[in-house]
Amino acid sequence: MILSGDLTIYLLSCICCLLCFSFWKLYFCRGHLPPGPVPLPILGNLHHLKTSSMIESLRTLSEKYGPVYTLHLGLRRVVILWGYDAVKEALVDQGDEFSGRGAVPAIQTVIEDYGPIFSNGSRWKEIRRFSLLTLRNFGMGKRSIEERIQEEARYLIEELKNTKGLPFDPTLHLSNSASNVTCSVIFGKRFDYQDTDFLDLLKMINEAAALASSLSGQLYSMYTDILEYLPGPHKKIHGLLCCLEKFVERRVKMNKETLDPNSPRDYIDCFLIKMEEEKDNPETEFHMSQLVKSVLSLFLAGTETISTTLRYAFLLLLKYPEIKDKVIAEIDSVIGRIRISSIEDRIKMPYTDAVIHEIQRFSDIVPLGVPHIVMRDTNFRGFTLPKGTEVYPIISSVLRDPTQFTDPDTFNPGRFLDERGNFKKSDAFMPFSAGKRICIGEGLARNELFIYITAVLQNFQLKFSCDPNEIDIKPRLSGLIGIPVNYKVLAILR
Repeated sequence: MILSGDLTIYLLSCICCLLCFSFWKLYFCRGHLPPGPVPLPILGNLHHLKTSSMIESLRTLSEKYGPVYTLHLGLRRVVILWGYDAVKEALVDQGDEFSGRGAVPAIQTVIEDYGPIFSNGSRWKEIRRFSLLTLRNFGMGKRSIEERIQEEARYLIEELKNTKGLPFDPTLHLSNSASNVTCSVIFGKRFDYQDTDFLDLLKMINEAAALASSLSGQLYSMYTDILEYLPGPHKKIHGLLCCLEKFVERRVKMNKETLDPNSPRDYIDCFLIKMEEEKDNPETEFHMSQLVKSVLSLFLAGTETISTTLRYAFLLLLKYPEIKDKVIAEIDSVIGRIRISSIEDRIKMPYTDAVIHEIQRFSDIVPLGVPHIVMRDTNFRGFTLPKGTEVYPIISSVLRDPTQFTDPDTFNPGRFLDERGNFKKSDAFMPFSAGKRICIGEGLARNELFIYITAVLQNFQLKFSCDPNEIDIKPRLSGLIGIPVNYKVLAILR
């Protein structure tokens, strides 16, 4: 009994020593990092954060510690960049130093450090270069991608007609439509709106995004090493992504069995051809795991962010019918009621362009931004960030920076118009991030938003079942993705 008691005391003493050492290493052995709140052992700065309003918590800390400060997200020590000036200085002015990708545990449990979004170093440069070239060859940035979007917009219009003016939840309609444009490039085909297997995949993407943005998902990002071994809602994300990965693997297998090297049909075919060309290179980045995870990351990104932005777009237009009516008037004046819009129309439609920009700014789809890491020891604003330091450029703080946007919490398309009513650009408009890691699909996303929104408003009068004043435009979840409330809309033929 005495031995047992001594052993217990010894073990508790060891644990206390480890905790103290961890705290000392975490906080005091920090070199010349920016200032920040004192963390607790293991918990970090969890007591300074409200996960239900993370952005507000980060804003409060920035008011005390400045636009560049150190924060401990559980066991992860990160540097927060708050506001346009700090984010632009890091991502644009010192883009090479801040070009690494930080950890996104909820997604990387499956994708790991593969693909054009989550990889680093020479792997990232090679795969991103290949992906950009391949996507351009299949229409991104060319007229053919415009035609694909227009075709898909027509399918969406027909699907909305089938609702017969009755209330419906637009989530899956918009997810299917947005995803199909991406699918046409990476899989070489689109999927029917009644394809139940594909609808199940879209539901998985929506659920995975919601879980990753929930309290459980945010805590998992902070305490990955601990929560990896504990049950909870966060564990479901891995299973959902694995199901999506299996779908991609099946599509890759189908392409491989029918591949014609002289006539590639899509991104997968091009990757398979590149794999064959480099089969004798032991250092090649073109192998099956890279292919599957690259396609999966493009599939996820091309589906969730665009469809969520569209859901926010129509919610905001329902909330502000006077703005919606002005857009419709411009559509009728420039495009008319016969043909579908084209990218060339955008320059003649400054008000519509301003509204879409304000939708992207206000909806704040990726509020925390995607984390970066510094690629070498970096001097930044008088501080020293050691190589590998994780950095969060808070995109929400840029899109709602009061020094760049007057009254930023108000939805006001006029901020993107000059005194003559012409469209006015803003350097602080960064919904796709900025610098070396800017979103690979920025051009595609901009084109989709313009054509989809104008096509829907050209054909339908959107209505809400209650008073517009009762519409809640605050995000339902705001973590990895800012997700709007669920709502139903009536699409009545004009």
